Amino acid sequence: MASEKEREIAEEEMMVTLELDDGPVTCAVVTIFSVDDKDYIALLPLENGKDNTSGEVWLYGYSENPDDPNEEPELRYIEDDDEYEKASEAFDEYLDSCEFDEMVPDEDGEDEE
Repeated sequence: MASEKEREIAEEEMMVTLELDDGPVTCAVVTIFSVDDKDYIALLPLENGKDNTSGEVWLYGYSENPDDPNEEPELRYIEDDDEYEKASEAFDEYLDSCEFDEMVPDEDGEDEE
């Protein structure tokens, strides 16, 4: 399961490059999250490595080797429709909580921006 530290790291501007059939795609890591004791990663594909105008986000299974933290994390394609649906719903809840956090004023009564 993704630790709080992993989630904090993912929220910093982390980038990954996926080697796809059409060539490499640079993605920003949106978040790492857990559903039913499985970890997932949400990636925002960047056009020319800079921006994303489509708003499309890719979800993958995510795992790390607990015995070797320096080893590259492994991403896996989510083949099962039910599993993908659960991951997608959890990601939607994450987005909703982010939007809610932006709307809630901080202790000084001002927006957090």
